[in-house]
Amino acid sequence: MNPFQSLSDYENFVYTLPQRYHLIQLSTLVLARRGKMMATLQGELLLNGGFRLVMVERLSTDVQTVEIEEYGYEVWRNGDLLYWYDSQPHPHIPHLQSTHPHHKHIPPDIKHNRIPAPGFSFSKPNLPLLMDEIKNLLEAEIS
Repeated sequence: MNPFQSLSDYENFVYTLPQRYHLIQLSTLVLARRGKMMATLQGELLLNGGFRLVMVERLSTDVQTVEIEEYGYEVWRNGDLLYWYDSQPHPHIPHLQSTHPHHKHIPPDIKHNRIPAPGFSFSKPNLPLLMDEIKNLLEAEIS
């Protein structure tokens, strides 16, 4: 199933995330329709290991597709901001062009230190990438 075939499909995808990702302890995600062609998705996922994903997506839709217009995803752990992703364009930064406008902010200077974000998209859900990334961080601690 492609969750971006309709807003209802994406809504179902979002609200069933805890059944697919057992590292989710609590979801406060809410998809709110803002008229016939727009919606927002925002809230938090509380995850195992003290992780928290705070997110917002602005969505547009037509009869057959959903697209993310813009997004922001913050990954926290035990009250510390680890990194964030956003879609704010930075066309003047050459090393970000491979995934323009998608990029990740990382320490040490988290506001200005940006790297490309391969796999992030406006035309498919980014949540699976984020869940896999956090799952991999948790697994790396165990090994």
